[in-house]
Amino acid sequence: MNLYRSIATVGGFTLASRLTGFVRDALIAGILGVSGLTDAFFVAFKLPNFFRRFFAEGAFNAAFIPLFSGILVSSGPTAARLYGEKIFALLLFTLTGFVLLFENFMPVAVYLFAPGFEATPERFDLAVTLSRITFPYILFISLASLLGGILNSMGKFAAPAGTPIILNLTMIAALLMALFEYASPGQGLAWAVFIAGILQLGWLWLSCHFQGMGIRPALPELSPQTKSLIKLGIPGAISAGVIQVNLFMDMIFASWLPTGSVSYLFYADRLNQLPLGVIGISVSTALLPALSKHIKAGEHAAAQHTQNRALEFALAITLPAAVGLIILGGPLVALLFERGAFTSDDALATGYTLSAFAAGLPAYVLVKILSTQFFARQDTKTPMKVAMAAVGLNFILNCLLIGPFSYVGLALSTAIAAWFNAICLGSILYVKQWIVMDTRLKSILPRLVVSSLLMGGVCHGFQVFTPFPEEIHLRVGLVSLWIAGGFMAYVMTARLIGAFHFRDLQKAMKNQFLS
Repeated sequence: MNLYRSIATVGGFTLASRLTGFVRDALIAGILGVSGLTDAFFVAFKLPNFFRRFFAEGAFNAAFIPLFSGILVSSGPTAARLYGEKIFALLLFTLTGFVLLFENFMPVAVYLFAPGFEATPERFDLAVTLSRITFPYILFISLASLLGGILNSMGKFAAPAGTPIILNLTMIAALLMALFEYASPGQGLAWAVFIAGILQLGWLWLSCHFQGMGIRPALPELSPQTKSLIKLGIPGAISAGVIQVNLFMDMIFASWLPTGSVSYLFYADRLNQLPLGVIGISVSTALLPALSKHIKAGEHAAAQHTQNRALEFALAITLPAAVGLIILGGPLVALLFERGAFTSDDALATGYTLSAFAAGLPAYVLVKILSTQFFARQDTKTPMKVAMAAVGLNFILNCLLIGPFSYVGLALSTAIAAWFNAICLGSILYVKQWIVMDTRLKSILPRLVVSSLLMGGVCHGFQVFTPFPEEIHLRVGLVSLWIAGGFMAYVMTARLIGAFHFRDLQKAMKNQFLS
């Protein structure tokens, strides 16, 4: 499998998704600002997406893709399709009951996930109403993720990677209708989430159909293969969803803070998700099928080489991105969101929160990449145990840091817990000799760190000597200049100290894209 081409495909569509997501979030910020309504909607929006990480991305990245890939290789497409139909039926049956249960007890669910909202009954009631509209999204998007896993296993990455764009465009349409007073902002956004789930499921079903993997209705069946998926999927879901668990824990704590704290965390996380999504998700999505096939074929040297190049590629981008977001977080938030109902105070608060989240950005990506080694070997229990320890650490840190640092302390706790998770996973892989850093990676890694820190110094110097203007056109020019200057400083420094060589990079990319 062509790893770089797969990463480029997933990364390109993920970037398009994040950019349309930014347009969506900028419209939310400009139209709704930071208020009880935004707090309520963000809870309603995050609730189905929280469980999505478990039923969808977690379980199927951890368990379904390796099992489906094995059947596809050993028994052929027909057997793999029949297996996919059984899992689709089981998921449809299970999640329908799950959705009906939550719809009936939604006030309890909102209280558990945002207990502080009880102090403001209007905000609590609104969160319950909006959550009842958005929650069925978990059913549609989980089934869509299964279909995306089928396509990824076949080496077809474009359609699944582009699916989130549908959600963003649907929500943008709802926001434009609200802007022109054709719809209520809160309920319009909630119904947009519901409708987008149906559209995403339909899009991926058609994509599978055209690839000869059309999933037909079937009755759920607890076959040995299905039981294997459940056995692997439950711990895999917990380990893969740990970042979302920590983010949701932050939201629970933030619900006790003043109105707007939940929104600050949401807006900051959205910007932090741009490099995380483009790099972390794209690399791990492309890496898991490749590793699974190498390990299945006994090609352990090839698996190690693939893992090392994935780490090298990811860290070369996420290290400078993290430093850049820490230094330039405030100006970026002000440029992107400070307009309309989103004030300068909101921008300042969100900027501090973004800088705290960004401190853990390389760790978030490392967790996704390192976990694939376990998932490819069908070991989902080890990353689950590490993930649970990270959640416990995040809870303790939240209790300690919320007092002195408020919502910024919650973001910092999540970053520290992510580093704990990454270090533990890396240590276990090293002891098991499932990952061996080659000479090239050992040489490059410290140089990437030095280059990133020097770039950070340049960006800080820009802020010290050039005051931030009020006019939007001047802000666009200045921030663009800062980013371009920081990028050039990083590239030139990395080149001078040998972190990477342009000719080697050009050769690697040419070989991968033309192979």
